[in-house]
Amino acid sequence: MSTSLRLGVAEFRARPGRALLPGVALVVGVACLLAALVLSDALTRSVDEGAPLTPSTVGHVVDVKRQPYDENTVEANRPKLDDALLAKLSAVGRAVPVQQAHADLLDANGRAGEHRAEVEVQQPDLVRWPLAEGKAPAADGEVAVDKMTAYERGLKPGDRIKLAAADGRPIEVTVSGVMKKGGMDSRPILVAGPDLARKLDPQPDTLAVWVIGGSRDAVASAAGASYVVWDPAPDADKVGDDLKFILLPFSVLALATAVFVAAATFRAVYAQRQRQTALLRCIGAQRGPLVRRSLFEAFVTGALAGVGGALLGGPMAWVLARTFDVTGISALFGAVQLSPELLPSLGYVVLGVVVAALLSVMAAVRPAINAARVSPLAALRDAENEVPPRSVRRLRLVFGLLFTGGAAMLALLAVAAKGTAGAPLAVTFSAIAAVTGLFWILGPVTVPFIARLFGKIGGTRWTQWKLAGAEVRRMPQRSASVALPLLLASSMVTFFLVVLGSAQEMTYTFANEERPDATVVDAGERPLPVIPAQDGVAASVVLHKAENGAGVDPDEFKAWMKAQNVAGAEQLVAGTAVVPEHWSDRSFVENDGKQYKVVGTVPGTLTGYTTILGGLTTGTAEKVLVALKPGVDPAKFRAGLQAALPNNPTVIVRTDADERANADRYMHLGTVLMMVLLGLSVAVAVTGIGTALTISVQERRKELALRRALGVTQGGLQGGVIAEAVMLALVGVIGGGVLGFGYAEIAILATGLDLSLPGATVVLPLVIGALAVVVLAVVAAFGPSRGASRIRPAAGLASG
Repeated sequence: MSTSLRLGVAEFRARPGRALLPGVALVVGVACLLAALVLSDALTRSVDEGAPLTPSTVGHVVDVKRQPYDENTVEANRPKLDDALLAKLSAVGRAVPVQQAHADLLDANGRAGEHRAEVEVQQPDLVRWPLAEGKAPAADGEVAVDKMTAYERGLKPGDRIKLAAADGRPIEVTVSGVMKKGGMDSRPILVAGPDLARKLDPQPDTLAVWVIGGSRDAVASAAGASYVVWDPAPDADKVGDDLKFILLPFSVLALATAVFVAAATFRAVYAQRQRQTALLRCIGAQRGPLVRRSLFEAFVTGALAGVGGALLGGPMAWVLARTFDVTGISALFGAVQLSPELLPSLGYVVLGVVVAALLSVMAAVRPAINAARVSPLAALRDAENEVPPRSVRRLRLVFGLLFTGGAAMLALLAVAAKGTAGAPLAVTFSAIAAVTGLFWILGPVTVPFIARLFGKIGGTRWTQWKLAGAEVRRMPQRSASVALPLLLASSMVTFFLVVLGSAQEMTYTFANEERPDATVVDAGERPLPVIPAQDGVAASVVLHKAENGAGVDPDEFKAWMKAQNVAGAEQLVAGTAVVPEHWSDRSFVENDGKQYKVVGTVPGTLTGYTTILGGLTTGTAEKVLVALKPGVDPAKFRAGLQAALPNNPTVIVRTDADERANADRYMHLGTVLMMVLLGLSVAVAVTGIGTALTISVQERRKELALRRALGVTQGGLQGGVIAEAVMLALVGVIGGGVLGFGYAEIAILATGLDLSLPGATVVLPLVIGALAVVVLAVVAAFGPSRGASRIRPAAGLASG
């Protein structure tokens, strides 16, 4: 053991750069892991800090006992948290309902938005929602706003905002404070006192009842058997470590990529010192000490990489947080302007060191064993390339073809079993088998073949490009090991983007179903006023509130259906009904004790899945369906209608374009999130290109010096090294892109759904991502290229 340690220390002293080179990828991998942990901590802390608290004076919480739902139970007989219960509980102690109202927060133009605000009702002496700044609302005209709303609208304590009262009348209130809680996805959350909450919503939802005073048995006895009583938990609404599972899988994937890169680098480093190892074997060194020496070096390299990754984790988490803010992803989590710790805790540093050290040793085991098996006669050879024995190549070809053939069979089975539970599993195992066969086992054949194709494309005009292809083919095993992590990351990015794009096309299909050109409603479901006539309207129909559907004037409805170019209501008259298509088996519907004969069906998306009752127009107007004339801009129609209703700020107009824009937004956020998180693996994979080129430059000092002696400029040498980086990056990106695209198509076919392949919405991000990878590869090649350009001809030719 002491001999192994001395050999390992000697290697670090003699060539510290080469010994530490395999740890470069682990530095980035550990940084990704700790960045995810640190950012998750900041996100969890942000969410938990904003969680509602139960005041310490509250002794008991009363709620309805949850029972299995029974549609035959009359709603009126279900237990409720109502005034009668409060009266019973007030005999025991102070009973305070925990309520949530709903209101419309008006924008700068005085109009309500698509999403209503949740109004948390808070008693002045029972503060439930923690604040980041300002004070809790005390007066009738004060509210606290969530931090996301404050961030998006630029609000601070003391500012004035407008809300819509229950009757739609605007009310101006003062922002007393900003909550620590953030509204999810642009859905505002407000805190208001009971008096203001009643003006906004006379019938708030009661979530529970707090009881201050009295024993638990007395409270349970007063409440009755239909209610449950428990003691409050102050941190019941905290999420704990749940949010770690959102980011952690992607960081683990990046760490796994780092292990691939580190193993490839260890293999190259050990091959580079093959002559030294063979000489040690010549003078009697046993394989065991040589393996232990290599593993000791790997352990030290991993430990140092863990320290570096831990120090880099905090800044990387900060960059991710700012990226989430800029791209709008933060809104999905209800958190913005997160401030992760730039310096991780001691526990995270220890975790980084332990993980990196263990993974480094795991990555070095097989290369170390292979390196120790070198024959002493190898000391007399000067291996210029990697040419495995014929038996090894034959065995590799057999196993590669077996795995590739198995992947093809599984893909065919997945398509044949489309729509079943086994189809996704078949696709998954097929993809694993394809990667294993084509790019792991047959990688030394596949990767040089792709490089040869690239070399033919530009090699006739650019000599450096042709030489780069020759270098990739000279060391096929190393090239395949370097390209594999990037290829895996590229294939996953392509796969998920194509699948997401297909899902987006499916949402477009749904959005393009028969829908009204425009729908006029009240954001708070208030009765609609008389809608003034607008230019560009082909036909419109008013839907009146009914017990089991919506009443319409039959002639208006048929005229509107005709303008929408949709059939199904031609026979609608007073006393009859048309129903959504999924109710086509019904012969009649009942409303308020009267039967309406079903005389037709219409697409559910056209009427909001509502039964249409002909001739019933006595109810309040709850919706207006509008068909626009060809060429009329829906946004212009909305602006004109809202301008004609200045005293009705809560009247909103939903259009087909809104459906598509909403689908676009969520798909865009999903695409950006996927690219950012999977981009961590890509960044780790690109480090493999930098380390491989560093080793390549060290090995070819004599060759590079000869080029300089023959007149190649420093820029020419730099260009050659950069060309190798670009070629390796393109091999990984193009190969992974083709593989990911192919399996995305197979997965889409295996679902059994009628999904189409996406268009430019996915191609453009993929092209941008590919260009970014090439740029990163050029950056990674900067150091090795500079080292190659500084080689002096005399010194390089004199080196052995």
